[in-house]
Amino acid sequence: MGEAVDAVTHAAEEVLPDAVAYSFQGTARAFQSSVAGLGMLLLMAVLVIYIVLGILYESFIHPITILSGLPSAGFGALLALWLFHYAAQNGYISRQLDMELNLYGFVGVIMLIGIVKKNAIMMIDFAIEAQRNDGKDPAEAIYEGCVVRFRPIMMTTAAALMGILPIAIGHGAGGSSRRPLGVAVAGGLIFSQVVTLYLTPVLYIYMEKFRSLVGRLLPGRRRATQEPAPASHGPVAGGGPVQSPIARSSSDLSDLGRPGHD
Repeated sequence: MGEAVDAVTHAAEEVLPDAVAYSFQGTARAFQSSVAGLGMLLLMAVLVIYIVLGILYESFIHPITILSGLPSAGFGALLALWLFHYAAQNGYISRQLDMELNLYGFVGVIMLIGIVKKNAIMMIDFAIEAQRNDGKDPAEAIYEGCVVRFRPIMMTTAAALMGILPIAIGHGAGGSSRRPLGVAVAGGLIFSQVVTLYLTPVLYIYMEKFRSLVGRLLPGRRRATQEPAPASHGPVAGGGPVQSPIARSSSDLSDLGRPGHD
């Protein structure tokens, strides 16, 4: 449908005079409407993921670190589609393998948002826990996170690639129309896998430095993880532990039993 709409639009621009207006109806018009809203859908998906990650990590900074791998995934998807298009146009491969960023390819880019960010989540989650519990500095924490979580990251990426491979090959009825989806996801996964393993740790260190700078400039804004939680039976201003009502009642009764107590 996308190729047909582009061909009709190109022919109308060449044949029809400027005084004549044209528009699509029926299925072609519905296709144009659906494609026009995909950009807003992509932005809304990123915004929702940012809000969820901000609630999860109680931070405005680290969701940006996690989402930093999305541009590389999108670039890898577009690069894979362009390589197939270039090879098909120059006769290196069959023209049946010619691919463009159509509706299926855009759906593949949206799928990459949920697949690619898991690499950064696994590394950053480990680094944050290492800083909170073990008191490690950001560079040491993210380095250990990369080493420990390298195998799970590679395993999940390989599983995703094996799952998307049948779609990229285009096997089955109507498989050729869905092939851009598989190629976009595979290209985005491979490219982002290489980039995020180096990009995410660097961004994490710089974001931690930025957070420390903001903490020094605004000392009242400290993360809750750096402040000890108030104990239910801790010391009070007048000295001595805070006692529950039941403990105070038992203490009063024992004082009444002492000799010389009025």
